Amino acid sequence: MKRQSLSIRILFAVLAAVFALTLQWNTAVAKGSPKSAFVSDLLGQLDRVKEQIVTLEAAVPQDKYDWRPMEGVRSISEVYLHIADANYLLANFAGIKSPYDTKTLMDEKTRDARTTDKAKIAEELNTSFKWTVDAIGKLTEADLEKKVDFFGQKMTVRSMLLTLLSHTHEHLGQSIAYARSNGVVPPWTAKMQEAVNQNISSKK
Repeated sequence: MKRQSLSIRILFAVLAAVFALTLQWNTAVAKGSPKSAFVSDLLGQLDRVKEQIVTLEAAVPQDKYDWRPMEGVRSISEVYLHIADANYLLANFAGIKSPYDTKTLMDEKTRDARTTDKAKIAEELNTSFKWTVDAIGKLTEADLEKKVDFFGQKMTVRSMLLTLLSHTHEHLGQSIAYARSNGVVPPWTAKMQEAVNQNISSKK
């Protein structure tokens, strides 16, 4: 009975933490005024994954930035730079002209290796996400229905933006695995665990 009561308290603490995170996310979305309900929802999702990526990047020590699980795959710094560049690249494919041309962004050997400096990478991530959010926020419903070409595949701008979002989540997952491999707990997970522990302590 005691164990069941403890489990219920833990569940409520987790739900409370999730609710708090969701409230922060919805508040951030409410600050803008997109012309499309789809864009509004997408920006909410993008804002949330961006927050996870930039806080995780901040939590990883500088001396781990050249770490990679094996030869031939991106290092920690290269993954974060790739995320920043992909925002611009996929926006270009969606017909939204970014500050960088597609040919430059596709040169991953040069782009991914341009720096391993933690502070510079943080700046590039934040700049990239800000530009992307501002650019997408200006799209209308008519813009979303336009057809674009993505490596020979025809799709709507709406679908292209979903590709951008899923790509960002893909590399967030990769970054979490990299961080965990180096003993770094994702900040939002640490925050939730702290909330759960505090709740348990207060109920004793």
